[in-house]
Amino acid sequence: MAQVPTGTTIFVASVFASALSFSAASNASECVLTMASTTGLSNGDFVEVTSGWGRLNQRAVRIKSVVANTSITLEGMDTTSTTFFPTGSGAGSVRKVSTWQQVTMVTTVSSNGGDPINVDYKYLESDVRYKMNDGFNGTDYTLTIDADAISTAGYTALKNLTDVQTNTILRVVTRSGQIQLIPGTVALNESVQMSDGQINTVTASITGNNRTTRYAS
Repeated sequence: MAQVPTGTTIFVASVFASALSFSAASNASECVLTMASTTGLSNGDFVEVTSGWGRLNQRAVRIKSVVANTSITLEGMDTTSTTFFPTGSGAGSVRKVSTWQQVTMVTTVSSNGGDPINVDYKYLESDVRYKMNDGFNGTDYTLTIDADAISTAGYTALKNLTDVQTNTILRVVTRSGQIQLIPGTVALNESVQMSDGQINTVTASITGNNRTTRYAS
């Protein structure tokens, strides 16, 4: 069923728990991380993953299940391909989001990037140029926010994250419950944009660190 943005809520991770290391990551339809300690982790928690696997590194994912002080399973994270996820090289750590701060008074959300990076080439004997894909551009998101949100906790969280420039996660939840997780860094532009007949606004940009993760609910 088609959806409209009305009713969408947006949150930013303002506090993370201490990182917990994992010694191995499995090649499976849902990746299993081998962990000596799962302290503080529960089913349904959201985590940022740091991994030797580039396609998993800095991804934001949800924990599907936890086996205490043994392993966690990353929901929907398919790592079956040993080409993209070489066996034995995926070790790293996870950071649990311990505090989400809602960003309110958002008027629009826009994105750019995510498109393929094209490489053009031509053989000398041919008069035709060819193209091939060489990965994808990172995806950036821009939140347009009512300038009067300056006194809200969400605005303060964006401002603080802009100052420290540490990695965070943006969580976007639609009215139907669909979830987007966008890992990245925040840049809040506090210069107020003014246009006659419209409300005054500011913008917050989220520069993506890896692909967006989506869940149906």
